[in-house]
Formats: sequence, structure tokens, C-alpha cells
Amino acid sequence: MSDLLAHLNPPQLQAVTLPPVHALILAGAGSGKTRVLTTRIAWLISTGQVGPHGVLAVTFTNKAAKEMTARLSALVPINTRGMWIGTFHGLCNRFLRAHHREAGLPQTFQILDAADQLAMVKRLLKNLNVDDEKYPPRELCHFINAHKEQGLRAAQADAFDHYTQKRVELYGEYEAQCNREGVVDFAELLLRSYELLQRNEPLRVHYQQRFRHILVDEFQDTNRLQYAWLRLLAGGGARVFAVGDDDQSIYRFRGAEVGNMRDFERDWAGDNVIRLEQNYRSHGNILAAANAIIRNNRERLGKNLWTDAGDGEPIRCFEGYSDLDEARFVIDEIRELIRDGVPPTQVAILYRSNAQSRVLEHELFTRGVPYKVYGGLRFFERQEIKHALAYMRLLGNPDDDTAFLRVVNFPTRGIGARSLEALQGIAHQVNSSLYNAAASLTGKAGQAVATFVRLIEDLRRETDGLPLPEIVAHIVERSGLAAHYRGEKEGQERLENLDELVNAAATFIDDDGVVMAATGEGGALADFLAHASLEAGEHQAGEGQEAVQLMTVHAAKGLEFDIVFISGLEQGLFPHENAVLEGSEGLEEERRLMYVALTRARERLYLSCAQTRMLHGQTRYCLPSSFLDEIPEALLLRLNVKTAPALSFAGARGGYGLEPVTGGLRIGQNVEHAKFGLGVIVAAEGRGGDARVQVNFGAAGVKWLALEYAKLTPV
Repeated sequence: MSDLLAHLNPPQLQAVTLPPVHALILAGAGSGKTRVLTTRIAWLISTGQVGPHGVLAVTFTNKAAKEMTARLSALVPINTRGMWIGTFHGLCNRFLRAHHREAGLPQTFQILDAADQLAMVKRLLKNLNVDDEKYPPRELCHFINAHKEQGLRAAQADAFDHYTQKRVELYGEYEAQCNREGVVDFAELLLRSYELLQRNEPLRVHYQQRFRHILVDEFQDTNRLQYAWLRLLAGGGARVFAVGDDDQSIYRFRGAEVGNMRDFERDWAGDNVIRLEQNYRSHGNILAAANAIIRNNRERLGKNLWTDAGDGEPIRCFEGYSDLDEARFVIDEIRELIRDGVPPTQVAILYRSNAQSRVLEHELFTRGVPYKVYGGLRFFERQEIKHALAYMRLLGNPDDDTAFLRVVNFPTRGIGARSLEALQGIAHQVNSSLYNAAASLTGKAGQAVATFVRLIEDLRRETDGLPLPEIVAHIVERSGLAAHYRGEKEGQERLENLDELVNAAATFIDDDGVVMAATGEGGALADFLAHASLEAGEHQAGEGQEAVQLMTVHAAKGLEFDIVFISGLEQGLFPHENAVLEGSEGLEEERRLMYVALTRARERLYLSCAQTRMLHGQTRYCLPSSFLDEIPEALLLRLNVKTAPALSFAGARGGYGLEPVTGGLRIGQNVEHAKFGLGVIVAAEGRGGDARVQVNFGAAGVKWLALEYAKLTPV
């Protein structure tokens, strides 16, 4: 027993050896919560207070459940195979399998994942002749799941307008179809388990008497139905040991209810609240910054992280001229760190929005630094980006069958699989591309495909001669992609990525440093598509290869790294403007997200922002994040000093120009370029690494050149 408890600090020991009471363990980031949970189970079993089958342990991921089971096996000599340790969904699946008759399910009922559920909803709408543009399938899935997570069946759902009434009707039809087919979705697992326990008293009493100790990990992430399910199981006298951190509650958009912790404290735990505040992960300055920020949240149970590992290094803070300047700084630092022996896998770049990864990925690609996007896809591999690129490919090459098949029915145009099979058959017979064979397809399908072909022809005509970013923006809007994602509940992130594709086009330059401008001479569109393909296909870290980790802050929860970069710390980005518009509740969740980001770092932390950032292909001027102001200045090492905006040249576009001394160049100066020959500078804009000039080369034409890449020699 002494070995079991030997490595616990006093609060951990107090938590592990509590008598059989309800208890709330407030476990700060890096405070050893998994050790406490596992050791509590081992201690209860070792002291004879409960047998292995009398324990119910709930985790939020299968990985956490496996880790807990493995640790428990190492601590006590028991067979863990029959123990009820798992996620809410996993445990409910086990319960329903054992009692499928009482639950009204076939013994071999199947579970629908998110893709299966979406496919079923699409099939349902088609069978009922419901307009899927008015009632988007993905949106309807969210509507159904949200109601289930609130414990509401279709018959119990409120509907105060005709549109919601229709959605409730469709929810009822969906329920009926699932029952006919003997399938359940993820939300149904929990709801049906709860309903069965609630209405079947003998079954409820059996499980209430069986489970004497219920232990719950990540309690701050529970939703209302999960909390109700736990209360039902604990109603027979079981003791609930809830471990969580209200300061790390960041999944409100998934239905997580941080208020469950306050309710549990009030209704169950009472004075049995233990705070685990000693952090075993981060150095002192990092924790001081995290404490200072989270202290500004009013609705919290309160704790203060500390460490005996020393203060460590100051937090490095960098403010770039632009998002590109910021990205170059981050990647330059990473290359230096790797040269100094830091393993790339111990370096992470965090960002608030997935769209921010594009400029960072571009710099990593350009510098040849292998990287992985954790929990997501690389920028040019994302669905919405591949759709937009497919439209662009068809403009340049209508015979591209792969691009044709990708978007001919996206957004949906009523062109089904049979129609495409018929079209492919015709194309094969006449040995032509699908695009050219479209004219031979007859009937309703032929009309739909002809409409798509006309769209591509219109796009080609409408974008002829436009600057590259305007081409991309026009395609995104006119193709219907933007409207499609605007209609999705979670389409905002995809729209942000499409905006970032416009930004990528606006900053795209060729090998000679020319800012690519039009589809005509110079082939900007073809070059941009080639660039996208190269970035998508190269510098991917192979299996087992060490790589820098890129991820959103949400994806970073539960992870830790020696060195962390938090980028894009600007008002409207982090904290995100959508959250700020929600008022104090939204801002407090953003602050919790920042707290999670800070506490991922063990040894060194970088915070960065940009004075300007590309948005919709245009430059947006940014203010530093309010979170930076909440960190005591004494903790920060500012790596650059803010400079006053440079005086712009007369005639420079947008009113912001190069410093007059940059590269010794001025408007009106004669210069020479290795490829284009002699020219004269007629305009300039940008600063530092973003500086570019417009040069009239006479016979070679007028070109915008990025100074960092175009080698101009003053004459």
C-alpha cells in the first residue's frame, strides 16, 4: 500500500484516500489527474472497499480508457477485462447490447457514425421529396443530435415557427427510419440508455446496487444528458468521484456544459472539493501567464497553478508587420531550434482557426521543414479547397475528368451516379473527355450536365483578364461553394479556408519574383494550380519521420510539447470575433481556450501577432489580442519593438509604402532585372518581407515584383 501511495503529493494523497463520499477534484493542467483517478480505483480495490466489478469509470476518449486500464493493471494484481471502464458511448453500447430486448433493439444493432448518419438523412429527404437546399442534411443532423443531447425526442421538441416545425417532423421521420432499420447513432446510444434506466426500475436498481463507486474524467466536458445519466446511476447510493478543470472547458459548441461542475459542487460534493494545483509540466513563467489570464474569468471555481521547477525562460513575444512576416519569424526560430538539437516533434505551432495554417504551411514548405497537421488536413488537402481548385482546373483544362467528376454535382445539381455512369459510357464510346461528351447526354440528366458546362464556360469568360485573387474569389462565389457552406451550421471554418485561398492567390509569386496577376499571358492560374499541387504533395513527413506539429488550440487539448508557438494573437482572431459578439460567455470560453494553449508548453513559449493580415484578398489592419495585455509585462521578452508606420511614397497604392531607404530604391529610380532588362519603379507598397514594387520594363510590360525574391539592381 505504501508503494501505491508513495509518489503522490499531499492534495493527490488526500483525493486518493478520501472515504466513500461524493467528491469534486479540481485538477489543473499538468497536475497528474490521470494518476489520481487510476490510483483512487486501485486504492479502493486494494483496501477491500469495492471489488473490480463494483467500479464504473468514465473517460472521454478510448485512448484515455486504454491508458487507465493499463495503469490499473500495473498497480493492482487484478483482471481488468470485465471492468466497466470506457467512454460514455462505449459504456452505453455495452449496456444496450446486454439489454437489447428491453431497449427495443435487435441483438446485432448497428451504430451509425457521422458519415452514415448524414447519408441516411440525405436518403430520407430524397424519399420524402424534401428540398435539401432549404433543409440542408448536415444542418438537420446537428438539429437532431442537439435535441438528443438535451434528452428531447421529436415529440418533446419545441417548435415556434413553420421552419422548425418541419425540422421536428423530419426528426420524427428519422427516428422512425432508424427504428425500422435497427440502427442507432452516437447520440442515440446515450439517450436510449438513459430512457431505459429511467423507465425500467428493476434494471435501474440492479446497476445502482452494482456500481458503488463512479469515477468520471474530464467532468467539465459533460453535457446535460450525460450528467443526468450519471445522476440516475448514482441514485442508489453510489459515490461519484468527479475529476475536471472548469478552466479547460472549451467544447461548448459540442454541447459541453461547464455549469455541470458548479451544479455537482452544490448538489453533491459540498465541502469535498480538492484542488490539484501543483503542475508537473510547465515552468513558472508559463504558469504565471496562464494564471494571470484565467483570473479575468468571473464564472470559475478558482485555483492557482504553481511548480517547483523554477521560473524558466521569459515568454517570447513577437509582433510582425504582416501574417507573412509573422510566419517567417516562426519558421526561422524553428529552424534555429532544430539546428540546436531540439527534436521537431517537440515543437508545436498552435492557431485559433484552421485557415491560419496556410501561410505557416507555405513557409514550412518553402524552407523544406517537414511538418504534420495534427487532427486535421493540410491546407491544400481540405475538401473545400480541393473543390475550388477543381473548378479552377476546369477553366484551364476542361478535359480534366478528375476535376469534372469532383464538382459536376457539388454543390448538388441533381446529377446522380446513374447519370454520370451514362456520361462515362458515352465518353468511352466516342473517346472524348466527359466535358466534351456532355452534349450527347439526353433527357433530364443531359439538361443538368449542360447547365454545369455552361457554368464553366461562363466562369471562363467572366474571369478572363482578371487578377488572380479576383479569379479565385469569383469562382468561389459563382460556383455556389460559398452559398453551400454558408448554409451549413459548421460551414464557417470552410468559408474561412476559402477566404484564405483568395489570400494565397493574392500573395502568389513566380520564380522571377513577379506577383502573378492574370490568366492571360504568364499563365498565372496554371502556375498557381501547379504550386498548390506541389505544396499538397511535398514535404509531408513520412511514417516515423520527425516533424513539426501544426494544430488548432482545440486539437491541442491533452497534449504537451517542449516548445510552443501561439500565432495570430489579434483581436477578432483570438479572441475570435464570433465569440466576442456572444458577450461575456463567449469571451470567457475564448479565455479558457487561451489558458489551454499556454499550458501546452513545457519549457519555452512564443506568442506572436501581426499588424496586418490578408482577409478576402485584401490587407486588414489588426490590433494585438486583449489577452496579451492580461499577461504581466515582467513575464515577457519582446523580440522586436513596434515601429511607427513608414512614410509612404507619393503615388504608392493604398497609402502604405516602402521605407524610402529599403534596398536603396525609390520611386522613379532606374533598375535592372536579369530577365526583364531595364525598367523604372513607378509604385511601391508593403514593408519588410512584404515589400513589392511596380516596375515599367518597356517592351516587357509593367510588373509587380516582390523585393525579397526579385533581384533588382539600381542603375
